[in-house]
Amino acid sequence: MDAPAQSANSIAGREIVIKRVFDAPRELVWAAWTDSGHIMQWWGPAGFNNETCESDLRVGGRFHLEMRAPDGKVYPCIGTFREIVESERIVYEGEAAEGHPCGAGIPPRATVTVSFAEQAGKTLLTLHTRFASEERKQAASAARFVVSWEDALGRLADTLHT
Repeated sequence: MDAPAQSANSIAGREIVIKRVFDAPRELVWAAWTDSGHIMQWWGPAGFNNETCESDLRVGGRFHLEMRAPDGKVYPCIGTFREIVESERIVYEGEAAEGHPCGAGIPPRATVTVSFAEQAGKTLLTLHTRFASEERKQAASAARFVVSWEDALGRLADTLHT
């Protein structure tokens, strides 16, 4: 069972940091985060579905996911991998296109760093998003960026135990 009480969020300046501990080994959490088939099952808030996911997991490779909302609207999530350290860290850069301020998880022109830390058989996942400006962070926050990621991480926890 995951420990949401051990989760913490921090919002300051141009940054938002979301942390969650998963009751699963780091390699399993890494696999769920990097395998397109797994990503399709959990990425996005409750009620959303993913129609496509392409993940070219290499520096300079592209991540592209199409997320469909319950009202039918499609939200693209597009980024480029800037750094990959197997089982430890992934850095994405959101594409320049403006689109939705949340970017379906990778906001436009934002840098998103996902860290995976081993903690006695559990995994501390830290999602650190640095926005291009404080105004862009505020727009993403108003569009439920943190709430959406908390939902997605809950869905990720569920998929880790199925």
